[in-house]
Amino acid sequence: MKFENLSVIIPTYNRAPLLERAMASVLSQTVLPREMIIIDDGSDDQTGHLVKRTEDLSDVKILYHKQRNRGPASARNRGIEMSSSAFLAFLDSDDHWHKRKIEIQFRELIKNNHRRISHTREKWFRRGEHLNQKKIHLPPDGNIFSSCLKLCCVGMSTVMVNRSIFDDYGLFDETLRCCEDYDYWLRVSAVEDFLLIDVPLTIKEGGRDDQVSVIYRVGMDKYRIYSLSKLVAQGNLNPEQKLQARKMLIEKCEIYGRGCLKHGKSIEGEAVLELARKNRSIE
Repeated sequence: MKFENLSVIIPTYNRAPLLERAMASVLSQTVLPREMIIIDDGSDDQTGHLVKRTEDLSDVKILYHKQRNRGPASARNRGIEMSSSAFLAFLDSDDHWHKRKIEIQFRELIKNNHRRISHTREKWFRRGEHLNQKKIHLPPDGNIFSSCLKLCCVGMSTVMVNRSIFDDYGLFDETLRCCEDYDYWLRVSAVEDFLLIDVPLTIKEGGRDDQVSVIYRVGMDKYRIYSLSKLVAQGNLNPEQKLQARKMLIEKCEIYGRGCLKHGKSIEGEAVLELARKNRSIE
């Protein structure tokens, strides 16, 4: 059976063997999508040949676009622009899905049609070993804004969304090479309730050096400070949300600023600490 109103978007960069597994997990769904869109973010491996070979054997329409390397935000945005369905699902090329993910998630999203965005629980693996998630990492349901302030609590590969969300809140911020998902879910969760599918339908693989979260692990709070500053400045938060966001901004500025001073980055450290002082004076 095929769901004719769903597009699956997979950004990828030099991950041909992992991409093959991700694509196979989509093509083995109990309910198939209308189309699968592969955005190749400048790969120089066999990604293009793999997609062509898969396309020749698939009943699902496969669209392939290659661009120069611009990062995951740009790749996802291009996939959104190319898609032709009312619903979109995202899958990172190093993750994969339970075979009933589309079936279960779409059914629940339609049943709860007052919500336009849903996510699922995940199974985590690192170098082939299962990881137990800490309580702070368990995905929340409903009004998740407070949770989104602390960390990125919506796994990109878990998301299924009505595309009208992107009409209302815009696309991913392409100036961010990391934390673009943290930035986007903050923006959306300030207004929208999220639907949690409380079943681990997404398998998340970690522990590799090519992952953005590893490449930008040191100094990641710099990107979150940018997102929080932008969020506080944009003016569409209610008073309680603005207070929460400003407190989190101050906390992250102070942690990051002290870290910069400790490691000899005095100019950056003082600038970030001054941002904290300015926001503390507004509280």
